[in-house]
Amino acid sequence: MEAVRENSVTQAARSCGMMAAMPTWIDTHCHLDAPEFAPDVDAVRAQARAAGVQHLVIPAVQVAHAAAARSLAHRHGDSYALGIHPLYTPQAADDDLERLAELLEQQRGDPHLVAVGEIGLDFFVPGLDAERQTRFYRAQLQLARRLDLPVILHVRRSADALFKGLRELPVPGGIAHAFNGSLQQARAFMALGFKLGFGGALSYERALQLRRLATALPIEALVLETDAPDMPPHWLYRTAAERAAGQPQGRNTPAELPRIAQVLADLRGMPLQALAQQTRANALQALPRLRASAE
Repeated sequence: MEAVRENSVTQAARSCGMMAAMPTWIDTHCHLDAPEFAPDVDAVRAQARAAGVQHLVIPAVQVAHAAAARSLAHRHGDSYALGIHPLYTPQAADDDLERLAELLEQQRGDPHLVAVGEIGLDFFVPGLDAERQTRFYRAQLQLARRLDLPVILHVRRSADALFKGLRELPVPGGIAHAFNGSLQQARAFMALGFKLGFGGALSYERALQLRRLATALPIEALVLETDAPDMPPHWLYRTAAERAAGQPQGRNTPAELPRIAQVLADLRGMPLQALAQQTRANALQALPRLRASAE
């Protein structure tokens, strides 16, 4: 009987508007097509939805992933982007840029297609051909310009080189994914019409510079992302010693986004619901075609 009474009170409170609605989120960067999700991808998406993650943006990282990203977006009512990631430029075929252009042209009327991405430059990983990366990056900026699409940028020790391309080949804004640059670089991206993506890295107390950025920047500049299955928040991370001792590395999933968002809300001293509403509005501004499927 007690359980019945509690349930009745809960229902009454809800009907009177006394209970705050669960915040809903947009994960602006989730690799749902990654091999790590292959065994249980539908369950992963369902768990995220149950946690309040209403919408995902699934950026492809190579031409071979395009069909999977599109299929998942359609199956779950999410969005996708098509591009060639800088870390995949070594194995990309020379005609992959032509194939990407054909795919983008074919899908340009698809409301689930929201951007060209994930594209960019990576000067952190050793052994990558900077000239080849740059050629792929600039060619994809040209595709975005031709199709009037924003871009989702991979930014790792490459912001200044990315700016050079964006100023010579301006595009309709987009998102600087996993941003971890300087305040000056953040402002430069903002001036070019970009929002800045923040995710699980915020959860590490030692990430002092990143946390300063997340609190110093205008809230209108920020979007939330998981980069799942990568960029695990601290509660999923295992050190090399822990992994050697048999503790598996926790798999990041889009269901972690609300907890990551709570970290940002606490850092900024703002209500979680207000953060959800603002970052949602920011995502829609960065990727306007999201409105077709995320609203």
